[in-house]
Formats: sequence, structure tokens, C-alpha cells
Amino acid sequence: MGTSYRWVIVAAGALMTCVALGAMFSLAIFLEPISADTSWSRAGISSAMTLNFLVMGVGGFMWGAATDRFGPRIVVLIGAVLLGLALVLASQVHSLLIFQGIYGVLVGLAASAFFAPMIVTTTAWFDKHRSLAVSLVSAGMGVAPMTISPFARWLITAYDWRTAMFYIGVMSWLLLVPAALLVRRAPDGLTADGEGGTVAGDSNGMTVGQAFRSMQFLVLGLTFFACCMAHSGPIFHMVSYAMACGVAPMAAVSIYSVEGLAGLGGRVVFGILGDRLGVKPVLVAGLLIQAVVIAAYLMVSKLGEFYTLAVIFGATYGGVMPLYAVLARDYFGPRILGTVFGAATMLSCIGMAFGPLAGGWVYDAYASYSWLFIGSAIVGLGAVAIALAFPPQPRQKLQPA
Repeated sequence: MGTSYRWVIVAAGALMTCVALGAMFSLAIFLEPISADTSWSRAGISSAMTLNFLVMGVGGFMWGAATDRFGPRIVVLIGAVLLGLALVLASQVHSLLIFQGIYGVLVGLAASAFFAPMIVTTTAWFDKHRSLAVSLVSAGMGVAPMTISPFARWLITAYDWRTAMFYIGVMSWLLLVPAALLVRRAPDGLTADGEGGTVAGDSNGMTVGQAFRSMQFLVLGLTFFACCMAHSGPIFHMVSYAMACGVAPMAAVSIYSVEGLAGLGGRVVFGILGDRLGVKPVLVAGLLIQAVVIAAYLMVSKLGEFYTLAVIFGATYGGVMPLYAVLARDYFGPRILGTVFGAATMLSCIGMAFGPLAGGWVYDAYASYSWLFIGSAIVGLGAVAIALAFPPQPRQKLQPA
């Protein structure tokens, strides 16, 4: 198989992350319509997203290990079938508890079958320009708010939330199953130049246990955790926050879309900068900007102001996310990367789980999102502090924790 096929892997990965993560995050668009139709609390509905992230954490580790052992195609194919089924079933339930179980557990398990496995697969296909390639796969997440979210809002307006969720489930099958069939393992010995040889960053026989006990993994996992904990609440509740500030519903959704568009550009820019300047300084700078912008949301109320911050926020949180995979590859090599990055993704998902539920609790208690943004900004600064502990040369021998 020619090395040119690696760009097919990138395209398939971008499509799958767009559809899968976009379908999962569309719960933010469904939040108000579901609450109005069913009288379920926002905290109760938001807890489905919290379950999403918790299950994604376990699923990311499980699917990452399965990718190392069985290859990525079977993993993403199972995820494609399961995601469509979960959305179709969730659209038909009339009990909050059952909705939380189906949307929170099954959608989370399905969505976790795409991000870590496709990122790991892409790193195996690339050596040069690896940061850019991984960023392009992750860019599918940035496209989702510009495609899946407005599509969901249009379906809700034209029909109702149940019909909209059902159609998104069917659409997931139609797009993800064919894309999953395109996924292949990288040929042995492949390098970016298409020549045989050993891939840089080999793990040199290191076991998974040794990797998990290393200082590099501890810093990687904790930074990933705090980063995601910081931005998950503001992302999930952004539409509701804008509407609470007086922004019209469709315009509020457009803020989410602007974040996605900015995230698309941010992933490309941060990927290029990571290749040229090094991953660590780019990551630290992005985390600092993210924390400052989250705090700045406390001072906005008009649509134009939301758009301005959405561009910066989307570019930074979108840009830093793929860099964790590049660091993991540099530290641990390709042989155990699926398992190790899956574990790091598990920690990030636990961090993501706090935001949606915390935001729902804050709003239900105070009819305001102010404390959500204050707490998220503080956690974001904590992520910066942890990231500063990254070793300056990722490909050095691992240090014991």
C-alpha cells in the first residue's frame, strides 16, 4: 500500500471525528428543547453528557488497547454501528433515567471508538509533519459545530427534538460505516518518506506498566485532565449562556459554530507551530490563552462580543487537543501508543465529565453561569502550571515517577 494512502486515513479520520463527536456534543443543542418538552431539569439532561465523558474515558482506554491488538478498522466499525443505534433509541425514550442510560452510556462508548484509535492510527502513518496530520484528523471535531449542530437545530425547528435525534442517528450510519471500511493499519516500517526503517520514538521494549509509572505519563495525563475540565463546561453550556444573555436561539447556535470554525483553523495553526517550534511551548501558550478567555466570558453580553471570544476560545482549545497525542507518541513510541494514549484520554474524559453537570447545577441553583466560568478559568490556570513540568526533550529515556 503506497504512502499516499495516509491522506485517505486523515480524511476518513476527520470525517469520523466530525460525525461521532458532533453527534455526541449536539446534546448542547437539544438541551433546551428536551427540557421544554419533557420538564426534565437541565442538570438531569446535562448529566447524560457527564456520563458520556465518564464512559468515553473507560471506552477510550478499552478501544485504544483493542486497536493495538486487533487493528483500528474493527474498532471504528463497531463504534459506527453502535452510535447510530444509540441515537435512534435515545430519540424514543420518555424516562429521564433511561435517556441518561442510553445517551450517556451507549453514545459515550460509541464516540470513544473514534478519537483515540484514529489519532493513534494517523501517528503510525506519519513521521514528518505528524503534528499537522494529527491536527487535521482532530479538525473533524472543529467542523462538527459548523455542520452537525446547525443541522440539529434546523431539524428541531422543522420537526421536533425526537425526530431530529432519530435522523442524526440514521445519518451516522450512512456516513460512518463506509468511512470505517477505509481504515487500514500503517505498513510495517513505514516512514514519512515512504522508506523502510525504524520509526523514531520507539518504546525500546518498555511495558505498559512502566509507561504508566513514568513521570511523563503522570504530567501528560494530569495536564490533559485539567485542560478538558476547564473548557468542557463553557463549551457545553455556551449556547444556553448566550441565550440567558439575551441572544436569540439560532444566533446562539451560531456562536457554537464560530467556535468550531475557529477550532478548525486553530488545529491547523497549532499543528504547524508544534512541528516548527516544539509541542511543549505551543501547548503551554495555548492553555494560558484558554484560561484567560474563559474568564473574559464573564464580561460579555452582546452577540459581537461572543463572536470575538468564540474565535479565540475555539482556536485555542481546538488547537491544543491534538498536541497531547504527539507528545504521547514522542514519549512512548508506536508499539503501546494505543493503550497509553487511551489511558490519557480516559483521564481527559473524566475531566470533561465535570463541566456539563457542574454548569447545570450552577444554573439550577443561581439562574446564572458566572460561577461556572470562574471555576473553569481557575482550573485552566492549573493546567498551565502542570504543563510546565513536561520534560524539555520528550524522546529522552523515561524518568521514574
